[in-house]
Amino acid sequence: MVWRCAGVAWPDGGSGAVLRWEGGRVSPLGAGREIGFRAMGERHCVGARGNACPLRTQVSARATQARCPECARLDRAHSVAADAVPDDPRTYRVYLAWFGPGMVKVGITAEERGAARLREQGAVAFSWLGRGPLMAARRTEELLRAALGVPDRIPYGRKRAVRTALPPVAERAGEVEALHARAVALGGWAGSLERMPCEVVDHAAVFGLDGLPAATGVVRELVDGGVVAGRLLAAAGPDLHLRTAAGRVVVVDTRLMTGWSLVGADPGAEVSVPMTAVPAGSEQDGLF
Repeated sequence: MVWRCAGVAWPDGGSGAVLRWEGGRVSPLGAGREIGFRAMGERHCVGARGNACPLRTQVSARATQARCPECARLDRAHSVAADAVPDDPRTYRVYLAWFGPGMVKVGITAEERGAARLREQGAVAFSWLGRGPLMAARRTEELLRAALGVPDRIPYGRKRAVRTALPPVAERAGEVEALHARAVALGGWAGSLERMPCEVVDHAAVFGLDGLPAATGVVRELVDGGVVAGRLLAAAGPDLHLRTAAGRVVVVDTRLMTGWSLVGADPGAEVSVPMTAVPAGSEQDGLF
């Protein structure tokens, strides 16, 4: 039976991640789960905004977004991140996300989504900063980024590199609390944005990061006939950390799985797709 992956989802409520499949099925991603799949054929565009790609265009196996240029433009045209819907009437929240020592970012998410966006990004800890209309949240987000000297995004390679050497819970909470205090004390916030108290939420247990061994490699891309298999150790953001039958620990970014036709494989099989080494960390400057 052939399956097509629709990516990882993090339902609100802290129950852990699920892998979504086209057609609405989901596979829970609990620690210890045996996983095995093999890619078939070529990777094709997944379309945009619920619409299939009319040309079913072949896309790069290394891209984290399986969309052709036309579908990517259509998706971007309706994106809050691209400021394409400034009149969105929903309430938004500004957040402070912590991924490792000195590795933080400020962002926004729709209030109705809860903390799902933070888990999707692999934020180890976070706190809300404020809530209000979209454009007020956006203006305040930009103010805080500049004032705190934090980026708008952190590459997943850097996040992966520090997951196995995190400081204690109290230490990472303290860093979030200190930055939160600096942020809410700043002037220039949009008047319609309500400041929120610091309440640090830690995701290490939900992700399964406690005692997580260092990875020896990261899946670079899937290929026709290539197998990914192993026992799930942790799931953080879009990343699955697997221990293979040979004892290696590898990471697969599930965004690379979208657009492929997948079939089941023996969880005890060895990984046979191209891999890259895990870079050293640095501070901020139903298929199976």
